Parts: sequence; structure tokens; C-alpha cells
Amino acid sequence: MASPRLGTFCCPTRDAATQLALGFQPRAFHALCLGSGALRLALGLLLLRPGRRPAGPGVALAPPRTSARGPASVRIVRAATACDLLGCLGIVVRSAVWLGFPSFVDDISAVNRTDVWPAVFCMGSALWIQLLYSACFWWLFCYAVDAYLVIRRSAGQSTILLYHLMAWGLAALLSMEGALMLYYPSMTRCERGLEHAIPHYITTYLPLLLVLVGNPILFRKTVTAVASLLKGRQGVYTENERRLGAVIKTRFFKIMLVFIVCWFSNVINESLLFYLEMQPDINGSSLKQVRNAAKTTWFMMGILNPAQGFLLSLAFYGWTGCRLMLPGPSKEILWDSMTTSATEGAPPSPGGPHKPGESPTPKKELPGGAHTSDEALSLLSEVAGI
Repeated sequence: MASPRLGTFCCPTRDAATQLALGFQPRAFHALCLGSGALRLALGLLLLRPGRRPAGPGVALAPPRTSARGPASVRIVRAATACDLLGCLGIVVRSAVWLGFPSFVDDISAVNRTDVWPAVFCMGSALWIQLLYSACFWWLFCYAVDAYLVIRRSAGQSTILLYHLMAWGLAALLSMEGALMLYYPSMTRCERGLEHAIPHYITTYLPLLLVLVGNPILFRKTVTAVASLLKGRQGVYTENERRLGAVIKTRFFKIMLVFIVCWFSNVINESLLFYLEMQPDINGSSLKQVRNAAKTTWFMMGILNPAQGFLLSLAFYGWTGCRLMLPGPSKEILWDSMTTSATEGAPPSPGGPHKPGESPTPKKELPGGAHTSDEALSLLSEVAGI
């Protein structure tokens, strides 16, 4: 799991709340993290098998492509998936070391230690996990920003470079700043009080809270803009386009649902531990329920945090990339042009059927032709990442 408590655990002496969480059934907890992380890695690799198609509810879309590399949203999802995969790998390695080398781990808490490698591994693995998951959060925020910019026609080829700078740059900057405030000039600094650990906690939870608060707002604005784009196309609003709008709305809902399920326990756990730190005696009988809630959410984090990547893969792609079941027939949405849609929905000619030799009543051309329709549908396809 990803928590700033992993960093404070590397200090020779720890606050009582951190010791409460990390000292509660440590072997069972790390075994749980190892099993959950290994399962996520295995299922994630299974979903990376060739032949995966982005999935709505059984719908395969075939829009025209303008770039061989695909839209920016697809590349953003790949970057977020890679960050989550590497972060989960860090959790697996850390938990495996905790379980396999208990004497090595015991040297971390030794005040007068001579071997620095246990502390180096503790700090390095904690920083690795924080950096990768922070970058994953920033990429998910970039996904919401890009979806809104695309539908507003404000995204260009240069925006993906800005996303890289924002995701990796801010993740590295905040992670290093939090670690320096916690450990500099030496690891004994974190013995001086909670005030030196607060920046570390803020830099860890800032991108997480940004996704929890900012992404729903951006997704809602994007869905509203999608509806306006479809309804504003010369009054033509086909069933295929309604289904495409529903695919986008459902995908956004699944993304936020997965994120809230996997990470809201971290917010609750950190709030409970911070509340306990403010108490003069966290072992008081009046705080028993708070301690039990903190321990419960701590174990929930060990299960849910590593599961984020696999669940997000299901939200983006469904089971179409995981060939555990026979693939069902896919429905392909044909990209109707505006002229075709208007022709199908036009009323019959007032002159009735034409006799041979009579010229039919000329049809009116819609302004913009099929170009406006294809452009609008391509925009929606890019928002959906398909």
C-alpha cells in the first residue's frame, strides 16, 4: 500500500500512531500486501496480452484515425498504468523483504546502528512507492484535463509534452521535497516532532486529493460539453451518438468509482491516525474504537491500493483483453455522416412516388456537409480514448 507512514517508519524512533499501525500484525499485513500486489501484477500482465480492445458495454467503435500514435488520452492511460505497475512492484518487493529477512528489517529501528543498508532500503522503497503512485495520480488528473480540452477543441500535439512535465515533474518535486523535510540533514531529524513530518504527508496526499476533488468536476463539465456538442450538430442527434455519449459517461463514472474505492480508505486512515497523534495517550480506553478503525482501514489499504491498476484496466477496457471467456459478438457503431442521418430522418416527398421520367424533388444540402459530423464524432472518439 502507499502511505506516508512507510517513510516515517524508517526513522529510528516513531510517533505512537505510526507504531500503532505498523506494529499491528506486521507479518500478516505484509503477507496481505504481497499477495494483493502479486495478484495485481499477474492480472495486469494478463490484460496486456495482444488483442485488447477498448470496451464500452460490448461496443467496438471505428472512427477515422488522424495519428498513428493514437489520441493523447490513450497515451495518458498507458503512462498511468505503467506508473501503477511499477509502484505495485515496489510494494511487492518491500513486503517480500519484510517477510523474508526479518533480521534485516529489525536493523531499521536500531538507534546505534552500524549497517546503513536497511535504512537505505527503507527510504528508497518508500520514496519509490510514493513517487510512482504520485505520478499515477497526476496522470489520472491529466486524463480528466485532456478530455475536457479535447471536447473544447483546445488540445494540441504539444499538450502531451506538458502532461509529461506536469506528471513527472510535480511528482518528483513533491516527493523529494517531502523526503528532504523529513530526513534532512539526517534521519534523526524526524525524531524532533510531528511538525517535520507534516510536509511529507501533504506532498503525499495532495495529488490524491486533487484527483478525488478535481476529476469529478472536470468529468462533469466534459459530459455536459459532449451533450452540447451532439445536440448542436444542425439538430441531428442519432442513436449511435447517444450510445457514444453514454459510453463516455459510463467510463468516467467507473474511473471515479474505482479511485474512490481504492484510495478513500487512505484518507480515512490518515485522519484517524492524525487524530490519535493529537491525543496525550492513544492507549486510553475512550479511544479503543478509533484505534480499531485505524487498524481496519490500514489492512483495507493493503488490499485496495495495489488493486487500483487492475480495476482501472477493467474500467477502461473491460474483459475484452482478458481471454478467460469466449469473446462475444461485438457491435460496431458505424460513423454516420450528417447527410446520411438527415436523409434517413427526412419525411417523404410531398409529391408522393415519382413516375418514371419525372425528376424527383431536389434534396436540400445541410450546411457543413459530412465534415462537421466526422469532426464531432472524431472528437468524441478521442475523449473516449478509442
